[in-house]
Amino acid sequence: MDHLTGKIALVTGGNSGIGYAAARELKQQGAQVIITGRRKEAIDKAAAELGVVGFVADQGQVAAIEELAAFVKDSYHKIDILFINAGVLEGESIEQATEKAFDNVIGVNFKGAYFTLSKFIPLLNDGGSVVFLSSNTASMNGANSSIYSSSKAALNAVMRIAAVELAPRKIRVNSVSPGPIQTEILNKLGYSNEQLLQLNEWMIDRIPLKKIGKAEDVGKLVAYFSGDAASFITGAELIMDGGMSLT
Repeated sequence: MDHLTGKIALVTGGNSGIGYAAARELKQQGAQVIITGRRKEAIDKAAAELGVVGFVADQGQVAAIEELAAFVKDSYHKIDILFINAGVLEGESIEQATEKAFDNVIGVNFKGAYFTLSKFIPLLNDGGSVVFLSSNTASMNGANSSIYSSSKAALNAVMRIAAVELAPRKIRVNSVSPGPIQTEILNKLGYSNEQLLQLNEWMIDRIPLKKIGKAEDVGKLVAYFSGDAASFITGAELIMDGGMSLT
């Protein structure tokens, strides 16, 4: 497949999980891809495996986003595809929430994503595509998810407004909202293997299709949003959660 030949794509948080899968799919469809992440070792390893360019940048730091934008401008001048994917997850009740957890999640998932878009608007070619990684939790009401869910709901609001603001340049802005996906993000919460198994069983029981999604599925949707087949789609949030949010 070469639907994206000649396009330049930037994927934040591209060293693992959904970002990695999206970077691989974009490259397979012909795009030249740049991935970012906070850990140099992880970025170097992923970039080598994928055959893409890696750049160390912390999406939670505006100064780092500006450095990334300067690198992209100097090296590529313009990009066609921006997948704002980097994110963190912490689960706390509202009563037990800490300022540290709040600042971490909102700082990366919302503030970081917001300023990534802001700083890269001048570098987007007319007719380009922006995709945010949101979550089905943005429109759900699960306990202990208030900070994370709020960050993703805010992201969807920005997505819709950006779609209006960038429409004169034919730049499309959309979001993908997955449900449970098999990635490493849950492992980072410190769950044991037994706890992860119980969590998977709990989630599968609440998903009509009775399975956990794959990062590759999300990557393919990102690539679709980035291509000509989606040229009349902007301001859209596509929920892909096996029907979880329906129940």
